[in-house]
Amino acid sequence: MLVAALLAAVVPLAPVVAAAEDARAFDPPPPRGIVLVMADDLGFAQVGYPIGPRDEPHPVLKTPHLNAMAANGLRLDGFRSAAFTCSPTRASVLTGRTNDRTGVQEHGYPLNPNEITLPQLLKDAGYATGHFGKWHLNGLRGPGVPILKDDPLGPGPFGFETWVSVTNFFDRDPLMSRGGTFEQFEGDSSDIIVSEALTFIRQQTAANKPFLAVVWYGSPHSPFVASDADASPFADLPKGSRDHHAEIAAIDRSVGTLRAGLRDAGVAQHTLLWFCSDNGGLKMEPSAVAPLRGNKGTIYEGGLRVPAIVEWPAAIDPGRVSEALTVTSDILPTVCAAAGVAPPTRPLDGTNLLPLLTGRSADWERPGPLGFRQKGSVAWVDDGLKLLSSRRGRQAGDQRTWELYDLAADPTESTDLAAKRPADVARMAEAFEQWNASVDASAAGADYGPNPRPARTADQQWAQDPRYAPFLDEWRTRPEYRGTIQRHAKPAPANR
Repeated sequence: MLVAALLAAVVPLAPVVAAAEDARAFDPPPPRGIVLVMADDLGFAQVGYPIGPRDEPHPVLKTPHLNAMAANGLRLDGFRSAAFTCSPTRASVLTGRTNDRTGVQEHGYPLNPNEITLPQLLKDAGYATGHFGKWHLNGLRGPGVPILKDDPLGPGPFGFETWVSVTNFFDRDPLMSRGGTFEQFEGDSSDIIVSEALTFIRQQTAANKPFLAVVWYGSPHSPFVASDADASPFADLPKGSRDHHAEIAAIDRSVGTLRAGLRDAGVAQHTLLWFCSDNGGLKMEPSAVAPLRGNKGTIYEGGLRVPAIVEWPAAIDPGRVSEALTVTSDILPTVCAAAGVAPPTRPLDGTNLLPLLTGRSADWERPGPLGFRQKGSVAWVDDGLKLLSSRRGRQAGDQRTWELYDLAADPTESTDLAAKRPADVARMAEAFEQWNASVDASAAGADYGPNPRPARTADQQWAQDPRYAPFLDEWRTRPEYRGTIQRHAKPAPANR
């Protein structure tokens, strides 16, 4: 009680808006800070510590700072991304909903402006909100460019008051947008966005205001660009693999900087820090996903299962590991429960993990099945069984061909049980189709009321967007933009 009283004196408690009982019954008090960190294309196996079915350390990666975070928090070794590419998963984080409900069918698709997002909810509850790094929810493809100040699908309209962001992936020496003002940075992109996030966190701490900081890396997404110092431990690997692993080393270093910065600001004890990746790993040596099957872009575990760690010293006992089925869609309802804020009253696919995080439910299990769907590939996970149908090799209009795997006994999805267990296939397929119909209804706008705001439903290359035309001549000299402009923009005038 004394701790709660002292925290209440320095942390303005978030008001509860039509909260359900489980949203009010939180213990400990609401977090002083919430920091959501997401890597871009980090595979399940690309952490230094043994994880899940990989029961030995990584052969080349050390990740000492992620290891330390895991030792001080809760490892979610059964964590999945809600989709197998980046933008759809990012939509699930901000909305608590599977990607197709939100309009984000594939990477580069825009988030529907009628969605209710986590930063909007927390901002209304008194939290300062900041986004730092990759956005990729405004419908623009291509390497990351600065987001325009008046972009109706940028971080601002979705609830972020402060943002230093780019449209997509980015590497060293990035050109970024500080609330719409373009700014050239120097150094590793992971270090840069963590530095910006810490500046924001220190400002909010000085103002005695709780905060949400979303830190979305552009690494280790291709193209792989790393410093010689970060690459030197991986000198024996081929160049692409060397620089890819060097980018992971930079991510790990920046996680250490972030954790140290939270301690220095005096808010680490009462900050909920959540690290994960946006989808499964790339085809890489050493393997980014071993021993799982598939990679980024597939509905198999290698495309969905990702590393995840949650650290919150005031609430989470150190050194815990859970194999429970969890997913990026769970982030919104969990954070809402922790902050005492009611989640949106529309279909959610995530569930509140607070009992799992705090240890109040030591044997926590997901209360129901979990569905996935993206561009024709689908899956339904229920009580350790996974029913899936891959889009690969199937023509449009073809009926689904189901595969069935027992993930508890066969996490590598090597033995298809569909022919041997037709009753399970029929039962799970029926349940999936009921959920699928609900997603279809959401995608058609059923959750938005009678007068929704107009929504854009297609993606576009930024080099073809008229709003970016004034910058193209200058950007033709930048190596990260040159190829995109050559492929997609009108040629430069002959006299230039």
